[in-house]
Amino acid sequence: MLIEMDFNSNEALYIQLRNQVIIGIAKDMLKEGESLPSVRQMANELGVNMHTVNKAYASLRQDGYVKLDRRNGAVISVSLENRSGQVENIYSAMQMIVAQAICKNISLTELQEVVREMYLAFSPEVKED
Repeated sequence: MLIEMDFNSNEALYIQLRNQVIIGIAKDMLKEGESLPSVRQMANELGVNMHTVNKAYASLRQDGYVKLDRRNGAVISVSLENRSGQVENIYSAMQMIVAQAICKNISLTELQEVVREMYLAFSPEVKED
């Protein structure tokens, strides 16, 4: 998986890395049990500080996307536990998106279409209801 960092972005580098790993999992580019590069290797490849990668990996672990193992490093392992907590997290994240859509006069239908298109882009095998 190719990870690209935008050094001119206002978004923190560790968040960029974290988000790209999650997108890679969603798009099935990163598979369950697959190891991510070591912190040192990833930092060298991306041209960032090792602490940046370490923080991204720790965030991925905390949010249930990877397990950290001293021998194997960061391994993709998506936790499906605490579904209600995950739904609450998604709700909180979507709250700001919906508020922005309302402020920018984007209709509910338009917003639903954007979400539908993104969902199908990540998981094209998913059947629509």
